[in-house]
Amino acid sequence: MPPAPRPYRGRVQELSRLLVPLVIPLVIGLHYAFLAYVVSGGFLAWRWPRSIGLHVLLVAWAGVGLLVSLPCPFTSWENALRRRAGEPVLPSGFIDHYVDGVLFPHRYVGVVQVLVASSIAVSWVGFVLRQRSARRERAADHRRRLGSTTAG
Repeated sequence: MPPAPRPYRGRVQELSRLLVPLVIPLVIGLHYAFLAYVVSGGFLAWRWPRSIGLHVLLVAWAGVGLLVSLPCPFTSWENALRRRAGEPVLPSGFIDHYVDGVLFPHRYVGVVQVLVASSIAVSWVGFVLRQRSARRERAADHRRRLGSTTAG
């Protein structure tokens, strides 16, 4: 005997059809947030040093993904949602569609790439210098405390 039809299935599909177009902009926002973190996350690590590992990992992922053309999970997710909503998928990647030629003229792609790489490098160098300075300050404080306890 065939399974009985589920009366809620049609409602779930209708709800999904209505919600999916609302989720697409959220995925796009997450993708922009990811890119912003890749560019500036090293500077955030100056304040929150434990976050540097995540930043290095995500920069490596983004760099390798761009070099060997790995599919981006955010772009794949957006395209899957677009298909489900009956919308056309992105004709190219997220950066080509939403960044290059949109946030800056396409002729400046090389300049922007150098600026992004420079921003990441400066943030990492600054992170290392700040960590060294903080370590020296902690050592000096420790020596001062030891000196004050032995003198008294």
